[in-house]
Amino acid sequence: MSVPTAVAAPLPVLGRDVTVPLVTGGEVTYAALDYAASAPALQRVWDDVAAYAPYYGSVHRGAGYLSQLSTDLFENARRTVAGFLDCRDEDQVVFTRSTTDSLNLLAAALPPGCRVLVFETEHHASLLPWRDADVTYLDAPRTPAQAVATLERALAGREPGPALVCVTGASNVTGELWPVRELAAAAHAHGARIVLDAAQLAPHHPLSVQDLDVDWVAFSGHKLYAPFGSGVLAGRADWLRAAEPYLAGGGASRKVARRANGGVDVEWHDSAARHEAGSPNVIGAYAIASACKALTEAGFDTLVARERHLIEKVRDGLAEVPEVRVLSLFGDDAPRVGVLSFVVDGWNSSHFAAALSAEYGIGVRDGLFCAHPLVRTLLGGDPQSQGECGAPEAAPGEKSLNAVRVSFGAGTPDEHVERFVTAVRELVRDGAAWRYRTEDGRCVPDTSAAA
Repeated sequence: MSVPTAVAAPLPVLGRDVTVPLVTGGEVTYAALDYAASAPALQRVWDDVAAYAPYYGSVHRGAGYLSQLSTDLFENARRTVAGFLDCRDEDQVVFTRSTTDSLNLLAAALPPGCRVLVFETEHHASLLPWRDADVTYLDAPRTPAQAVATLERALAGREPGPALVCVTGASNVTGELWPVRELAAAAHAHGARIVLDAAQLAPHHPLSVQDLDVDWVAFSGHKLYAPFGSGVLAGRADWLRAAEPYLAGGGASRKVARRANGGVDVEWHDSAARHEAGSPNVIGAYAIASACKALTEAGFDTLVARERHLIEKVRDGLAEVPEVRVLSLFGDDAPRVGVLSFVVDGWNSSHFAAALSAEYGIGVRDGLFCAHPLVRTLLGGDPQSQGECGAPEAAPGEKSLNAVRVSFGAGTPDEHVERFVTAVRELVRDGAAWRYRTEDGRCVPDTSAAA
């Protein structure tokens, strides 16, 4: 008789004991199952930030003790992130506001004539920043091998010159892992570079820039169990050094002098500071570094094993409800992180998500998940009826093309995913216990009366 393998306990996160009211009466502990949008901050991260807060000081500009302390903390955070990502010695780590900000920074640093290749399956953060470049959009592949083959054909057929491939590490819609190492090899074989959108990968799996052989990686603090407002772009320095500063101002400039004709001459930094003008988000950088340390110390083998345990619970539970269809590009058995999107026969997804929240205290997301082309591809052949509630219109005639996304991670207890599976089963079997209406494009409970 086999003995079940022990699964580690979830990491302590903020909000784990928050209670929320139910429209049907009473309160329940909130089940935060929207990690793919923003993961709750780790308690460890919050404690580290609180301990530093009294020592807050200006960075790179002050001679005082607190300024020197804050400068050391900021630069040590850069080194911690570089270690977490297993960067090359010559790589730069630039602190930004988010993954979106990081990829827009890189877009502003593209060399002249650079072609960008990006799959239509990308999140808008990695799909849209290249709009001023010469972009080739690649169709959604249906297998990892097809993704590599599609990229190789596109690279082989391009005009000579610099090229950049942008690809996600894990889909924010399906959670599926992409063949990043193979795509990087294909890019480099054709003289192109590659940037990895690791927003959904970094919180769930170990990430090595050297092992994957990517040129840059971008991710956000708020998905890595740190507070909002911080992000990272890490990778090769040459394009970043050659580009005009992302923002012009103090901190990015090494020397500034007036010209005789009244203008100014500027010598910009060659370091990461070149693209970090202004007073930096020291607490944000420190929080990211704290999260990197916490995840490393917890051990990704342990974290991945726990997440797979939760994924199996959710997938097995949804498989028992015939009306539920889980969305996938690469097939049901494809490796994934703790992100699953689905549709329910007979339900508008906004209505379903609203009922999960109002009647069960479960927070998920519905809609197109800032990945409109991908979700339309996945749902285009199976449109849903609009029902009485609908997500905000993404394009004329596409109100019903939205899905429900459940996502979880290192801080999710078993009870939350078990409650979610039970709620899905009950809603499909019994229907909602309350009447709902559309308000400002969102489906909300009608508090005037029960159904």
